[in-house]
Amino acid sequence: MKLPVLNIKGEKTGREITLDKDLFCVDEHNHAVYLAVKQYRANNRQGTSKAKERGEIKGSTRKIKKQKGTGTARAGSIKNPLFKGGGRVFGPKPREYNSKLNKKVKLLARLSALSDKAKSKNILIVEDFIFDSPKTKKYINIMNCLGVDKEKTMLVLSGDNNNVLLSSKNIQLTNVVLVNEINVYNILNATKLIFVESALKNLKINNN
Repeated sequence: MKLPVLNIKGEKTGREITLDKDLFCVDEHNHAVYLAVKQYRANNRQGTSKAKERGEIKGSTRKIKKQKGTGTARAGSIKNPLFKGGGRVFGPKPREYNSKLNKKVKLLARLSALSDKAKSKNILIVEDFIFDSPKTKKYINIMNCLGVDKEKTMLVLSGDNNNVLLSSKNIQLTNVVLVNEINVYNILNATKLIFVESALKNLKINNN
């Protein structure tokens, strides 16, 4: 599959790039994609939720009323979960949500996600550009020229370009990453995948 190279004004430069069949033309494996997204979201969970149980609540352990003769259920402590201010029953505790995934499965998931974007014609290639200083308006103008200003986009850069990254920070529907940072979740989360020309040439999907 060949795609035209566009400039930042959205115009064709007259050059084309052929997408690597090993990266963009593989048989899609939906279950591998599901597992990769599940792992990514799980690994991003903090797992810091905590609720105190009755043994962790500060309070008197004095028996608050006599055992019998009150007409109500017996109660031995003000820290009982049934009372206001008491401990919580089976509350959340800090835990790790991290999970592992076979490297070959992760590789298959990335290739499947890229192939899906190529198949649905949602990949754009733009010639390399830099910003002398962070300019949000300038970045928005580029997205307008490319016709993707109202879509969720991910711009893939070949190397550190801090000014472009800073220019996109306040824009809700865009994400800027380096070519070695792309993952299955980000690929699928974007409606349009935009590669700068050098990033596409340097794209290598490893199984790390």
